[in-house]
Amino acid sequence: MSTASKHQQTSRNAVVWAVLNREIERQSALLTQADPDPSRQLASGLRKLRIVDVGGGSGGIAVPLAELGHEVTVVDPSANALAALRQRTADAGLEGSVAAVQADTEELSDTLETGSADLVLCHSVLEHVDHPQRALESIADVVAEGGAVSLLVANRAAAVFAKALGGQFQSALNLLYDVEGRLGESDTVAHRFETHTLTALVNGCGLATEHVHGVQVVSDLIPGSVLESEGGSKEALREFELATAARIPFRDLAAQLHVLARKPRTL
Repeated sequence: MSTASKHQQTSRNAVVWAVLNREIERQSALLTQADPDPSRQLASGLRKLRIVDVGGGSGGIAVPLAELGHEVTVVDPSANALAALRQRTADAGLEGSVAAVQADTEELSDTLETGSADLVLCHSVLEHVDHPQRALESIADVVAEGGAVSLLVANRAAAVFAKALGGQFQSALNLLYDVEGRLGESDTVAHRFETHTLTALVNGCGLATEHVHGVQVVSDLIPGSVLESEGGSKEALREFELATAARIPFRDLAAQLHVLARKPRTL
């Protein structure tokens, strides 16, 4: 079992890994046909990808991808997170496969070469930046034509329902009506998205939305004690998350929304 497959075993990240694995296999095969340079091939014979993980921190996704043979660059504003990444990379013997760059998301296009990435990951980042559109435009500049962008963001609808189910109806209304989906100035999340607002943002930045999935449709609502007490519940929950991730209305009520977008090729 590959490292990525091991990471798929949790209900929280199974959907994201399933999408990423399909995209990586697809791009690797296409790039191999276009450029069969053996120096850039994996042991499988497929082409290794150039992957950028924006806000990738200590390498929770970057290291497994590097272990599969891909070239990964982690861009993060936190020096402490990047220090942890370097230690984790060294422990895994991957010093030459993972690069660490300290920069903000909105500075990405000033930091990395235009069109230098086959795949850009931006997970749990857009909800915290000052200007999501500017950040996504920077990401779109870095991804190569035909390449993909994986976005994972906080879902407003899920936050509204969570507050309402907890009896906090005024907070639920505040989240519902606030233009950014915030509870107020003390809210640590700067922006919450809905499916239509996220896809509009993506398409407005020169990317084409290909897939939308819900992540953690019910995972955050299930007490851990229930999963521990029922044999096989964790695997059943994982299967449920995979089955409902792309189905409406389940998708649009998940804790997070995941979009895979592509940068069109110019004629």
